[in-house]
Amino acid sequence: MPGILDQPFRAIPDLIRAHAAQRPGHAALVHAGRVLDYAGLDALMDRVAAALQREGLAPRDAIAICAATSLGYAAVFLGALRAGIAVAPLAPAATGESLAGMVADSGAKLVFLDDASARALAPFRARYGARHVPLDDARAVDAWLAPEGAAPAPVSIQPEWAFNIIYSSGTTGAPKGIVQPHAMRWGYLQRAAAYGYGPDTVALLATPLYSNTTLVCFFPALGYGGTAVLMGKFDAAAYVALAERQRATHTMLVPVQYRRIMALPDFGSHDLSSFRFKLCTSAPFSAPLKADILARWPGGLVEIYGLTEGGGSCILAAHERPDKLHTVGRPSPGHDIRLIDGEGREVAPGEPGEVVGRSPVMMTGYHNQPGKTAEAEWFDAEGRRYIRTGDIGRFDAEGFLTLLDRKKDLIISGGFNIYPSDLEQVLCAHPDVKEVAVVGMPSERWGETPVAFVVLRDGATATAAELLTWANGRLGRIQRLSAVELLDTLPRSEIGKVMKRELRDAYRARARGQVPGNPHGTGVSGT
Repeated sequence: MPGILDQPFRAIPDLIRAHAAQRPGHAALVHAGRVLDYAGLDALMDRVAAALQREGLAPRDAIAICAATSLGYAAVFLGALRAGIAVAPLAPAATGESLAGMVADSGAKLVFLDDASARALAPFRARYGARHVPLDDARAVDAWLAPEGAAPAPVSIQPEWAFNIIYSSGTTGAPKGIVQPHAMRWGYLQRAAAYGYGPDTVALLATPLYSNTTLVCFFPALGYGGTAVLMGKFDAAAYVALAERQRATHTMLVPVQYRRIMALPDFGSHDLSSFRFKLCTSAPFSAPLKADILARWPGGLVEIYGLTEGGGSCILAAHERPDKLHTVGRPSPGHDIRLIDGEGREVAPGEPGEVVGRSPVMMTGYHNQPGKTAEAEWFDAEGRRYIRTGDIGRFDAEGFLTLLDRKKDLIISGGFNIYPSDLEQVLCAHPDVKEVAVVGMPSERWGETPVAFVVLRDGATATAAELLTWANGRLGRIQRLSAVELLDTLPRSEIGKVMKRELRDAYRARARGQVPGNPHGTGVSGT
């Protein structure tokens, strides 16, 4: 839309209304063979907003959604926004008890569910007061919606109002509700201009709608009047076929999805020349995988490093700087990234430190958790607020940031800092190794000691003992692994992050004799 960025703020539901007036028949959403054009989406959003107002919800109230991706899911999310209502999109894979806690924490007045999520929540209904609305029963949904042609009372959405409450994956403990204001989403929309979003955008999204990874691409596609193609359960072969058929121009994928796509034997037979930009975020993205994508998949490749909480982000335009694939790029324009030590002091140039960032796109805070919010903040000498990432990084002479590891994953062995990513990089160089995760385990002698969990390539024959010897022969004395375990798979969240906490817990349980043997594979210890 001409002039979309020439305004200090505009709410996304208002942009969709404008697109519906200008190009009513243009496809807005595509899912499972169904197409919803802008006129249809705009009308459906009105029905949702009017129904929410009928239920007594007011601007700045909240709803929750816990369901698989669908056109109905997207319409409820967008319709709630039109009514000025914040949305808490919840991960269906969470336990019923965890979901109940998130619904209660969000303060949702209604929770929209599919059958599977409703069954998971049923035993915990007494823990929250939200009423259930089914999402996968077409008759029930239509009965709940306001009548066709209904118009909600107009709402003037303010930039500081909560847009959504994104709950953390729980990879580092109990989920926290990250409150993102409308101004933050507007900032993401402005950033998207650099990646060629426009009315002819076709964004193929293969991660769930509850994930901020998806939403970072979903809302710009609609904000600029393009088309968002929603995929259900990810399958690499189905993805490339859909991308070819829809003539996709943009996508947002996590590294494990890129790896599976590039491993397809017939990848080269698909016409993917329509792609302008491919984006990646949410998990470590290896340099060899980036290089493979650049070599074989048309269009630019952009890695976005940042947190759902916002703060500072870094951008690596890999197609422009193939010599910097080992980094996550430079700070985004207008973003201030600093590195601090354990005492909260900025480190000297070239020294590693925890990454903290400040920018126009920052969370309001963790919902109902002021203490956790304070822990996530750092203030400079002038009192300016930054968000702590928990990542350890180092800037090079050109201002590119290399991530060394998560602060919580740093291993301190015999008083020395060991970065698991260094060890993982060495092990990944072995021809039989497909994936690896290194974690620190308690050691009476050293305080902590590194243990590697390895997934082998298909047909590989290396043993845990051989890998331990091979890796330790290439690592520094203080870096040496104490054990290697072979697993069938690494535990991952639904957006591809390795759940290192699960690896630690399972290893400790086996060490205490609570779990007989290794149910996933074999292991060996060394010194």
